[in-house]
Amino acid sequence: MTISKKLKAYIPLADMISESFSNKCEVVIHDLLTPQNSVVYVSNGSITDRRIGQSFDHLIKEVLLSKDFKNDYKANYTFQLKNGKKIKSSTSLIRDENDVVIGAFCMNFEIDEFIKMQSFLNIFLSENNNASKEPDVPTIDSFDNVSEIIDSIIDNTIGEIDVSKLKRNDNIELLSFMYDKGIFLTKGAVDKVAKKLQVSPVTIYSYLDEIRKTNKK
Repeated sequence: MTISKKLKAYIPLADMISESFSNKCEVVIHDLLTPQNSVVYVSNGSITDRRIGQSFDHLIKEVLLSKDFKNDYKANYTFQLKNGKKIKSSTSLIRDENDVVIGAFCMNFEIDEFIKMQSFLNIFLSENNNASKEPDVPTIDSFDNVSEIIDSIIDNTIGEIDVSKLKRNDNIELLSFMYDKGIFLTKGAVDKVAKKLQVSPVTIYSYLDEIRKTNKK
């Protein structure tokens, strides 16, 4: 998978950071112009088993919709992998010369061993105590910025697809990806996606109900 020249410039930084923290740190570079295959570089992918060609997981729910997302980054949020490992992560957006968001730079630390030593490492393991399972509502100041980024993700997910030729299953597949990534947690997303796919918002809600029922099985 190719990586753009602008994002390629971040590879030395990614390698330096991962090497500085030995085998406990992973750095991932995302190309947000290709949301469905956003991972374009991974340094030390043994932490979360990230692979080139995968998509993002926590960008919208944990970063963009967090009240702690400011100045294009959020630091020190945590999540747990299916294998039980606890990860402490920080994510910063990457913009081009026109101030358009084109990528994301993510650092993932495996902190299980540090948790066992927490009494000695409280400063290192400081976390956002206000974090909750539900995404936070962005502040008024950051809403326009977040909305612009998510609009871009919607646009790039649908891309140059001829939506007039999409069948029902094709639409559901696209919506399933956006639903899983948290697109529909944002205000106005249903209307925006409906307009892009040239269907009614009622149709989008119907598809989303089907997706939710399928996910519960």
